[in-house]
Amino acid sequence: MRQIPVDTANATVMVAKAPQPKVKDRRTGEIALDKDGVTLMTVEVMFSTPEEVEILKLTVPQPGVSEDLTMGTPVALTGLVASAWENEFNGQKRHGIAFRAVAVTSLAAGASQPKAA
Repeated sequence: MRQIPVDTANATVMVAKAPQPKVKDRRTGEIALDKDGVTLMTVEVMFSTPEEVEILKLTVPQPGVSEDLTMGTPVALTGLVASAWENEFNGQKRHGIAFRAVAVTSLAAGASQPKAA
């Protein structure tokens, strides 16, 4: 799957919803892990440019998520990429764009940094 780097230089980014563990299977509640066994988190951010504002749902490895991220916290996104996806469920094709970042770091004064891996 091709990953496209996302330029965040001219964007203002703030937390829209506090980080939560990414759920792999909603029926069982199983938490998603990356290939190295690291817990994946979901962070929703408001991504604002001079032309538009969008809410993006990002997947981020847990060590890359700053502690104390709450709604409205300004953040920096490290290694943000977009990937197109498509699947079929119950005979219906679905598609979209998935966003993944290496880290979401708080820009608030006195904020803690991401946990070391």
